[in-house]
Amino acid sequence: MITTATKTLSDYASNVPGAVEVFEEFGLDYCCGGGQMLDQACKTMGLTVDEVLTKISQAEENKKAKSEFIDWSKESLTNLVNYILTTHHIYTKREIEQLPKLLTKVIIAHAENHPELKKLDQILQALVDDLSQHMMKEEQVLFPYITALEKSKAQSEKLPIACFGTVQNPIRVMMFEHDTAGDLLRKMRLVTNDYIIPTDVCPSFRSLYQRLQDLEQDLHKHIHLENNILFPQVIGLESKIFSKV
Repeated sequence: MITTATKTLSDYASNVPGAVEVFEEFGLDYCCGGGQMLDQACKTMGLTVDEVLTKISQAEENKKAKSEFIDWSKESLTNLVNYILTTHHIYTKREIEQLPKLLTKVIIAHAENHPELKKLDQILQALVDDLSQHMMKEEQVLFPYITALEKSKAQSEKLPIACFGTVQNPIRVMMFEHDTAGDLLRKMRLVTNDYIIPTDVCPSFRSLYQRLQDLEQDLHKHIHLENNILFPQVIGLESKIFSKV
């Protein structure tokens, strides 16, 4: 296990089984803020490094966490892209289609006593719009280029033609959009009072809050895989290839 407090959050999330779940528990931003050192991130959140490291150590010993953990930094870029598409993109598309309908139902039943729901509706719609466009650009432009680039290197084929110049350009846009999504998730958590479920609500309301939390956690993992593993590796790969051309 990485035991130093001066390693980044992304170092732990990428290499230590169970670390992601610990960071979710403590509210540590390991996706968009994955470059933070653990000690600084803990200080910002009013946490002690020892309590977080103890939890990480306990999580790492969990057999289930070990069996489910995949070190994506050692997998091919194509495998990682396919995993993101078949796991995170499919899930996110389903949720951003269904959650606005569920929220509308909840607003009809509870908006009079819970006016925060209308604000939540505005934030959720912004998130839905942003994620829809974001995933479409990844699927139609960035991801095909990444897989073609890796294939060209492995098979010594002609390099793929890119309309965007260096891959750093679309990646810069994707990371900016990740930051935007992260800000919207934080606003949703704020307006819902950390998803604390009121006592006077129906099962649909409870389901809404639980599914929004689930979406938040999945997006954190999704963004972490792209920001901290996929994007740095493809930038490095492109740099190596073009340095030899």
